[in-house]
Order: sequence, then structure tokens, then C-alpha cells
Amino acid sequence: MTSYGYARVSTRDQNVSRQIDALRAFPLEEHRIFVDHYSGVHFERPNYQLLMGTMGPHDVLVVTSIDRLGRNYKEILEQWQELTKRREIDIVVLDMPLLDTRSTDRDLTGTFIADMMLQLLSYVAQVERENIRQRQAEGIAAARVRGVRLGRPPLPKPKEYWAIKELVGGGELTHAEAAMRLGVSRTTFEKWLREDR
Repeated sequence: MTSYGYARVSTRDQNVSRQIDALRAFPLEEHRIFVDHYSGVHFERPNYQLLMGTMGPHDVLVVTSIDRLGRNYKEILEQWQELTKRREIDIVVLDMPLLDTRSTDRDLTGTFIADMMLQLLSYVAQVERENIRQRQAEGIAAARVRGVRLGRPPLPKPKEYWAIKELVGGGELTHAEAAMRLGVSRTTFEKWLREDR
């Protein structure tokens, strides 16, 4: 039986050190802690998949909270069943002692409470993800109303653009060839053409 830790944040600029400190204190050795900088929407994360390939029956997976495992309600429940029932891997969720499957003497009531807690926490994790998405959409809409331009600034047209546009207009160059000559994507070139109509 070997214990492994898993930590996850959604983006590279988020700090994962608090999770790693908590996993070390479990205690876990540093080389047994796997970290992903990926969304929790699904489980196709490189280091999570590597961890799953490393773990065997009776090993222990430790996470600081259920939302570090994932944020999709249905997938968390499916993954939990896959790990605990089919692969016989135990799971410990540090901030929720009821979600610790290492108890071999757990009675029916204890198992029922753990399953209910898992369903509740998985649901809360997904609702929070949906709320974040809603707040982002509202923030973007509010910024647009205020006239804030979002996304990358538009590329300026190079001075060669006008001559190449004439060649395209005369059928001497395709859009793809014109974009390649200008060193931009075909999409950008076609956007410039639409702007100049």
C-alpha cells in the first residue's frame, strides 16, 4: 500500500503550494505528489493520467478537497466509483474526514453518509464551476457595454497588404497564398478583406 497526493489548479498563474503543503503534512513524500495545471471539467489531465497508471489496488489517493479532484458532478461520481469499487484504491479528502475510504470497518450507515457527502460535495463543486462561468460571462458583457475591447489587439496591416490585396482581387493569388506572403493566418487576411469592403 502506497499513498499518493494529487493537487490541481486551473491555470499556471494560480498557486498550488497550499495544496502541496497540506499533502506533505499528511504525510506524503514530494515525489509521490502529482500536480496538474488544468481545468477540473474532465479527467483527461496529463499528470492525473500518469498517477492513475502508477496506482494499484489498496494504494491511497489523497486530495485536499473534492473540487481538486474535479468540478463535473457526474464525472466525479463516476471516477470515485471507478477508483474505490473497481480498482480498489482508497481515497482521502483532507478537508472532509467523512470522505476517507480507508476505514475497513465502516458500517452501512457510515458508507451511506460518505456516499451522501460525496454526492453533495460533487454537486457543490459543479455549481461553483457554473457560477464562475456565469460571473465571467457577466463580467465580459459588462466590459463590452463600457466599451472595453477584449482579446488580443488587432494586427496592423503591413504595407505590402494593399498590393497583395490587388493580386487576390485579380485572381493571381488565393487567400491562403496571400496570407502566407504576409506572414499571417488566412483568417486574419480574410478579416482584413471584410474590413476593407
